[in-house]
This record gives sequence, structure tokens and C-alpha cells, in this order.
Amino acid sequence: MSPVVKASPAKAGTAKGRAGSAKAGRPAKAPTLRHERTFKAQGVRLIAGVDEVGRGALAGPVSVGIAVVDVERQRPLAGVRDSKLLSPAERERLDPLVRRWSVASAVGHASAQEIDALGIIAALRLAGTRAWQEILAAGVTPDMVLLDGSHNWLSPAEQLSLFDEPVLEAACEAPVHTKIKADMQCLSVAAASVIAKVERDRMMKELHLEYPDFGWDINKGYATVLHRDVLRAAGPTPYHRVSWRLLGGELLDGALEDTGGDDVLGGDAGGPAAED
Repeated sequence: MSPVVKASPAKAGTAKGRAGSAKAGRPAKAPTLRHERTFKAQGVRLIAGVDEVGRGALAGPVSVGIAVVDVERQRPLAGVRDSKLLSPAERERLDPLVRRWSVASAVGHASAQEIDALGIIAALRLAGTRAWQEILAAGVTPDMVLLDGSHNWLSPAEQLSLFDEPVLEAACEAPVHTKIKADMQCLSVAAASVIAKVERDRMMKELHLEYPDFGWDINKGYATVLHRDVLRAAGPTPYHRVSWRLLGGELLDGALEDTGGDDVLGGDAGGPAAED
């Protein structure tokens, strides 16, 4: 599957996710630009909110969305939440609104084959770099990046080993600020999560037409019971991450070795994770 990226310069979730987003029956607070605006004192104006989707799936690409905001002029966009807290219909409705609202937006992807070859962390960097290149190509150069989580997987590795991927041209060299739960609190990151989720879901629906038995139109490549049952019976497709322990290791015969360690969400050598 060839990588796909899209950028659009502007003119100016799951039940588990929903349940975890509220306390005592109260809905989660809407993300704002409050945190982004704290960087104005440092001379920052354009901030690239970054989030990934598909990291814990068994099949399909990992995708990274970028939504650039102008902290001097941007106004909030109503309805945007972390993509896990939105229904598919809500995400589809918001996708074009987010793209028009953003100073620039892009989604980059790394395929299952690239995940197998590089490991998930390097594949995330590859997908993010592809999106970053599209932002630059749109004539926008963000002053900094706001990245969901606690680990900066976007910046190029400081010192490559013989087994690392080569440095890509136009890799992200902007300062990266990480923030846990940024997708819940920061509007730029929530916006990035929406466009990344919508684009990856559309890709999985297209792949579903090629391999309909796996139910990718519904599970989007995640480890549902149906997905695992068909995987056990029919074996992996070219879109499965065969280096992962897809069924607790029982499909690993003849496949690539596990990447292990931090390269796999949850440290389970490729174990499934909840939809992100």
C-alpha cells in the first residue's frame, strides 16, 4: 500500500473512550487553545498540533495528523473533541470544517510493511514526517509542535544506528513540546486527531472491499473477536503487521521477528490495543 498524504492550506469514538472521558456522568470539557496560547510569550505564533491513530491496530497503516493554528488570530472551533469521543458521523462532519479552520493541515501514513521493516516508533516518525513535508509544501512553517503523549517520536533520532531508517528530507526540526492528554485538552491536537481518524478510517473501508471477511469497515483493523477469528482461519493479508504477535505469537512462523520494547503499544510485543 503506497503512502498517502494530503495537505489543505486554509483561506485565513468508541464506547470505552466515551465512558473514560467523563466523571460522575459529566461530559469531558471541550479542548481549547488555552495551552497553545501560553507559548506566545516565547514568540511562538504558528503551532502544529500532532496526533496519531492506528498505532494499536493489527492491520492497516499508522496515521499522523497535523493541524496548524495561529495563536495570535485563531478562534475556537465548536464541536471538536478527541476523535475517540466523537461518533463517525460527527467526525465526518467536522473533517472539512477542521481543514478550513486550520492554517494548514495534513495526514501522513506509514504502511503495515513499513511498520514491519522499521518498528512502530520509526514508522510513526515516517508518517509524521510525510505530513510535515506536506505542511511545508503548503508554504507554512510552524514555529513549534504540540505532540500528544509523553514521548517525542516525531523529531529525527540524534544518532542513527546501522539499523535505523535514513533521515528523510525536510524532517521536522521544529521544537517539539509533548503533553499527556493533549488530544483531550488542546484544540490543535484534537483537530489533528479528527482528520487523521477520518482519513485512516476511509482507507480501511477501501481495504475492506479487498478483504471483506475481516470486517475492517467496522473494526478498522483493530483486534475484535471477528478479526481474530478470520485471521486465525485465513492467515494474515499483505495489510497485516506480520512482525507483531497477531494472535499471541501463533501466526509468527516464518514472519519477521517481534520489534519488542517501546516499539509496541503497551509493551506487549505487538499486542492489541483499544482503538485510538
